[in-house]
Amino acid sequence: MEENIYELDIDVRILELLGPNLYTNIYYVLAELIANAYDADAHNVYIISDKDKIIVEDDGKGMSYSKGEVGKYLKVAAISRNNEEDSKTALNRLKMGRKGVGKLAALSVSEEVQVMTISDGEKSGFVLSRHPQSKNLQGIPYDKICFKKIESNGTAIVMLNPQYKLHKTQTAIKRNLLKIFPAISKDFKIHIIIGSKEDVIDSVDKEIGRELCACILLGNKSSNIKNTFHNEYSNVDLLVESQPKKFPLMLKDNQGAEKQYDLIVEGWIGAYKSTRGRKLESSDFPDNFISLYAHNKMGEFNILPVVGANRLNESYVVGQLFVDLFELSELPDMALSNRQGYKSDDPRYIKVIEYVKDELLPNIIAKRVAFAKAKKDQNEKEKINKQEEEERTFRFNVNEFRKSTSAQVAQAIINKGTGVSEEEVMFAVENAINANSNMLGLKPHIDQQKKKLFISHTRRDKSIGDIVYNMLVFNNVPPEDIIYTSCDDEVSRIPQGMNIYEYLRKFFVDSVSDKKMYVLFITSDNTKTAWGAMVEIGASWITRVDHKIFNINSFRPEHPLNDEAMWNTIRRDGDGRLTMTELNCDDFCSKIEQVCDVVGYPHKTRKDNKAQLSSLIIIE
Repeated sequence: MEENIYELDIDVRILELLGPNLYTNIYYVLAELIANAYDADAHNVYIISDKDKIIVEDDGKGMSYSKGEVGKYLKVAAISRNNEEDSKTALNRLKMGRKGVGKLAALSVSEEVQVMTISDGEKSGFVLSRHPQSKNLQGIPYDKICFKKIESNGTAIVMLNPQYKLHKTQTAIKRNLLKIFPAISKDFKIHIIIGSKEDVIDSVDKEIGRELCACILLGNKSSNIKNTFHNEYSNVDLLVESQPKKFPLMLKDNQGAEKQYDLIVEGWIGAYKSTRGRKLESSDFPDNFISLYAHNKMGEFNILPVVGANRLNESYVVGQLFVDLFELSELPDMALSNRQGYKSDDPRYIKVIEYVKDELLPNIIAKRVAFAKAKKDQNEKEKINKQEEEERTFRFNVNEFRKSTSAQVAQAIINKGTGVSEEEVMFAVENAINANSNMLGLKPHIDQQKKKLFISHTRRDKSIGDIVYNMLVFNNVPPEDIIYTSCDDEVSRIPQGMNIYEYLRKFFVDSVSDKKMYVLFITSDNTKTAWGAMVEIGASWITRVDHKIFNINSFRPEHPLNDEAMWNTIRRDGDGRLTMTELNCDDFCSKIEQVCDVVGYPHKTRKDNKAQLSSLIIIE
């Protein structure tokens, strides 16, 4: 048999320059090789991890030496498509390859790569090297051209002594491949083989939809997300289904002619419920990303650093956007040479970045915030319901204890023949039990759940309320232990949907806990005309709660407040500017420290407190 000649149609020095630098991650290399298999109309791709080699084998059409297909393959950087006619495969797939350099991807992993192919039984094979001696490549003997999984058609790329290693588990390999190559289906499967174990990827990540708390769908390209997504809070719209986004753009084609094109963005963007447990290994791809794809091939893994503002909620964001106009053959190629990004000055890229930055990203972050708020409200509601149930149970148990104990003691005394009636004995015993029931020590859990501080104020006096709240938190009082209805932090506000007076009644009146809330009253001329503030004053007097007064201007607090005690005075002028004297500053800090002592939190030093207060109000 006449020996085949494999001549590389490129300056051999290019291989030495490009080989180790073209790709920086084994999964990008695999994505290129898988894309080549996709373009060859393969139905199966086998990624085989061996001790000293990584093999990517596919059952595509293969390449014939006699028909010139191998020679075409060896023309590196030859444009593979220029118009729509040659942009589809025989199976009507949109071709992923374009630049003709993806075939060199394997040289980023290995110094020597074996390329073996078979087309209708005709075998060919040669060795690509980073350091070829000439354009004539070393051929592989016919009897050495063999395959692991295919028979009559297909190609195998064998990376010898790879510098990069695959993950040790199929699960990790699968997880990373799905992030960068979403064109998986029953018609195009990826098989991962490690030793004797084989795992098949035949669908996109089904789990990700279950892990999202919010999602925006653009078109029906991501039905798997919709099918697995579950909205935990029906009163909040966390799944948005919309049509693909379309933008008209004036662009110049490869010949320089300008005309209008439709830039269409499809796909999805979502937010995780939690980021825990997804990135299992440090070498995994990040979990929060927004990837761009064209013709189902990833062009840029993560545009979040470009569109984001480094906000905390961005760490929950994930998305896959498909823009086929990026790969339209009649338009200039906008992909970078290593296929790991796009040219940032291309109008198509600029438009997508603007859309994601100005609309998609803010919208999904708003959905994530809505989810977090709904979850917090639900947790607060469940916490209150649990506390109410515990208090009901405790009250019932105490009543049963009183009745049972009174009856037993009364019967025991009567049995001794004292001549006292049972009713008299039970009355005396029950009174004694009632008087000493606090000594039973049965309420520590209920006491612990109670709010400890209440800032009573009118809405018009919020600026002073904010200062009091800030000083409490500064002195180690947890926000969740404070009720402050005008608070900017919702953890201290009345839970959404609850009546304010019903909520306060649970802490002022109905609780069986003997630990009463400490109330900080902010009083001013507004107090007498504010019904809510007057109700709070009355409730605190009825339940005999301890309190401190922070007074504004010359208003004089009256009974039932402790009007005999010295109160702190804050001055407020007609423009709303707040000031206080050095003496009142010291007194204000003293009151905050006393409150912390009462409710059991270690406060800061007087010096630190005065410094903090002076940053919140003018000290004259």
